[in-house]
Amino acid sequence: MNGPQDLGGQMGFGAVAPERDDPLFHAEWEKRALGVTLAAGAMGAWTIDESRHARECLHPADYYASSYYEIWIKALAVLLQRHGFVTADELVEGKALVEGARPKRTLKAADVAAVLAKGAPCDRPVSAPARFKAGDRVRTRNFHPRDHTRLPRYARGKLGVVEAVRGGFVFPDTNAHGKGENPQWVYTVVFEGREIWGETGDPALTVSVDAWESYLEPA
Repeated sequence: MNGPQDLGGQMGFGAVAPERDDPLFHAEWEKRALGVTLAAGAMGAWTIDESRHARECLHPADYYASSYYEIWIKALAVLLQRHGFVTADELVEGKALVEGARPKRTLKAADVAAVLAKGAPCDRPVSAPARFKAGDRVRTRNFHPRDHTRLPRYARGKLGVVEAVRGGFVFPDTNAHGKGENPQWVYTVVFEGREIWGETGDPALTVSVDAWESYLEPA
């Protein structure tokens, strides 16, 4: 979706300025925000793609005024309400007022390290053969969905070359909305800088995007 998170190539936001020796957390509450988000996700009520979409759906003014973990917590509040774990009144009061939904599972403290080490692989087999191969010239679709997508806005309708076939993976565009995993082939596609940024773009620059097969058309 063309949400506030899709900032690639947008003017007016200034240069990216990475922090030197950037700490893992800038405040104590951020540690708890990470822990609560992981524990809630482990309940099994939503997918990582639905979680990402919840963050994308924050109002732009709210999104840009929020720090990284503030965005996480605001989206988590949406997800917890959507799936019946809390009510809006409970979020205001800070305590349970009614019996909410029960999680499919709970993440115990003793299991955290093993669960994080295992991760949540999203690679899947795909029944059809890959449509493209390394070296193929492709063009990305120029579409602007209201729902979740992993194709950046700046890379739509652009000509590129397939660098590698990465395998089959869960299709986030449907998985974010409870419409199934629908795995597709994923390709690394390389774009020249001027194709992305126009005639004043740096000719020595290239941009690589991992793109699901339905994002691509033969050039």
